Parts: sequence; structure tokens; C-alpha cells
Amino acid sequence: MTSSDRSPWTRRNIGLLIIAFIVGAGIMGGIAALLLSIQERKVEAQQYPLKVVEISKNELDPAVWGRNFPREYDSFLKTSTDTITTTYGGSVPYSKLERDPALVRLYAGYPFSVDYNEERGHYYALIDQKKTKRQEVVKQPGACANCHAAEAPQLIAEMGWENFNHTPYKELQDRLHTGTSCADCHDPETMNLRITRPAFINAMTARGIDLNQATRQEMRTYVCAQCHVEYYFQGDNKVLTFPWSQGLTIDDIDAYYEKIGFKDWTHQENGAPMIKIQHPEFEMWSTGIHARSGVSCADCHMPYIRDGAIKVSDHWVRSPLTNINQACQTCHRESEQELKDRVISIQDRTAELLRRTEAALLDASDAIMAAQKAGASDADLATARQDYRRGSMRWDFVSSENSMGFHSPQEAARVLATAIDLARQAQLEAQRVMPH
Repeated sequence: MTSSDRSPWTRRNIGLLIIAFIVGAGIMGGIAALLLSIQERKVEAQQYPLKVVEISKNELDPAVWGRNFPREYDSFLKTSTDTITTTYGGSVPYSKLERDPALVRLYAGYPFSVDYNEERGHYYALIDQKKTKRQEVVKQPGACANCHAAEAPQLIAEMGWENFNHTPYKELQDRLHTGTSCADCHDPETMNLRITRPAFINAMTARGIDLNQATRQEMRTYVCAQCHVEYYFQGDNKVLTFPWSQGLTIDDIDAYYEKIGFKDWTHQENGAPMIKIQHPEFEMWSTGIHARSGVSCADCHMPYIRDGAIKVSDHWVRSPLTNINQACQTCHRESEQELKDRVISIQDRTAELLRRTEAALLDASDAIMAAQKAGASDADLATARQDYRRGSMRWDFVSSENSMGFHSPQEAARVLATAIDLARQAQLEAQRVMPH
């Protein structure tokens, strides 16, 4: 074979070698770029958080903390957004009394019958409390500032726990300037999650739970449970207390209040000794599938987000319905629309049961008032009023809980079924003792 016969093969080999070299160089360049990116992200992660300022143990201003934690602070500022609407909530501060006029009668004689609005984000925790008309109706104790003002722990340390609680809110108001703060949930030296409100510590200790042994995942719920709970003001000193010594269900809470003979007010229409349930998110969540699965409040309402090499909790605390991808689809593989439909279906059914319960309670109240007008004595009406009180508590436990039943659908349905039954029993009892 001559050299001319070999030349096409040789040229072809040379061409293939050149192509292989170019491809190899491209791959090596890509690997080098990837390694450089990884190294840069490692350096970025090591440099975060930024140590721009020293955060003192008494620093409450989120803006100061934000200099070291700009990602968290930027997302926290979004809690000032008050234009988001979901089917049963959101951040638009509409009047619940206007949307559901039955509440005026159900809370008759209590400040919530005068002013009751959909809450806005954590940014407004103190702002909205200072503006509520309920301040004009009743002399609120300082205990009300526990969850609405970042200054509360410092004032408690200065004044003492009981003195802080019973001091009139109006006397403390000029010393309250900051709503929700980073300091409420984080230690300024270590950034570890911490509990800053004594009422939660007292309640958990009474239940035999050592918060010092809590895992970080448990703390991602406990820092929320400092405030998102049912509570009452105990004794003349108005000491903020969680009614948990017998358990966290509404039945346990009912038994607790019965044992100590407590009432918040006397119903203006029917004379029943009433309890106003606050916002028992922690209690309701505790009976649900997410709690049993180890899912924390923060997993859904403050899910982890990535910014480059940094993973942080999203501090725009809000409904998961506005953030399904990060809040829900980390665990659930269904589409956003399917997950949203599932939530709304649960909430629609809970809302229907709430309306049925309200109708039953109003019928019971009408029956009691009719019996009163006809001359029935307090002794005659004691059982009817007691049934009304217990039915109302259960209705309020679901109504005032900010998930429209989603935190524990089966428990919410059970509680409302019992509430309807108690309301109808109250109605029948009032009709039975009606003087003829």
C-alpha cells in the first residue's frame, strides 16, 4: 500500500483527535468552572452570617439584626404586606363582624362584639393592638402585651412577672414600641431558637416537659406556641396562664375551666357564664397528622429557601397557600392546584359546620331568652346555660383557630359536631323549663 493510500485514514484520525481534544478541553473547563463555583459557594456559606455589628442582649430592633442577617430581614419585612387574600384568611384587615354578623350576638357583652378584624402580618402585631376599639371597651391588663410587644421580656425582668401582668395596658403603652422582633425567638449570641415568654415555660413545665431537652425541630414549633395558643388571665393579678394542666384538647381545656370555676364574661343575652377562646393553633395542630409526622410550624409557614449557597428560613410568615411550592411540595408530590384544592375542600367543609353551629347556638340563645322572659329562674336555666357555654367554647375553638380546620380536619369536625349537639341540648332544655 502506498503513502497516498494511507493519507485519507491518517487525516481522518487527526480530525478525530482534534475533536476529542476540543471536547475534552471543554469538559475539563466545565469541571474546573464547577469546582470553582463550589469553592465560591463554600466560601460564601462560611462567611454567612455577616458579622457587621455586635447584637446586644437587649437589642429589639429587627433592622439592627438585619445588618448581620439581611436575607432573613428582607423576608421579614414582607410581613408588612397587607394585600394578600386567601379564601378564609390572608393579610387584608377586613371586619369579621361585618362578614359574619352572627358574631355580634355570639359575643354579646364582650369586647369582641364591638371590634374583631382579620389579623395582619407579624409586622403589625403591636400596631394593630394599639388601634383596636376593644381598648376603649374594657380596661386591658399588661398581660395583653406579652405576645404583641418585643419589650415584654425586658419589662417582666424589670417589673416582675405578676406586676407586669396586672399593670393596666394603658400605663405600659408608652413603653411599647416594637412588635414582633428577632429577639422574641433567637438568642443574640448564638442565634439558637429560644423561649422568651414565661407563660409557655410555666405551662410546659407543669406538663412535665423540659424545654432544655427540646430538639431544634421541636423548637421550630415551640417558638410559635409561645403566643399562638389559648390562654386566660388568672386571679386578681391577671397572670397570663395556659389552661393545659389536663391536656391540650378542647375537652381538656373545658374540664380545666370547670374545675377552677372560671368565666371571661356573662353573656349579655342569655346569662350564660362564658369563655372566650383565643387562637389555639398549637393545640389544634397537636391533634393533627402534621404534628404526628414531626412537621413543625416553621416547616410550612417559614419553609427553608436557598439563595446561592445559603439556606435560610423564609421569615415572611404567611399562609402556605401563598407559597405551595416551598411550603407543601417539599413533601407532597401532587400539583399545586391539587394541593390547593385539597386544602380548600377541608376549609369549605369546616366553614359549613361553623355556620351550622352558629345557627344552633343562636337558636339556643333565643330559647333561653324566651324562657327568661316567661319567668324561668336562674336555677331552672342552669343546665341550658351550661350546655350553651360548652357548645360555644367548642365553636370558638375552631372559629378562632387560624386554619379553618386544616391543622386537624378530623378534630375540627368532631369538635363542631359536639358543639352542635350541646347547642341543641341547650335549646331543648330551655324549652323544657319554659313556664306555661
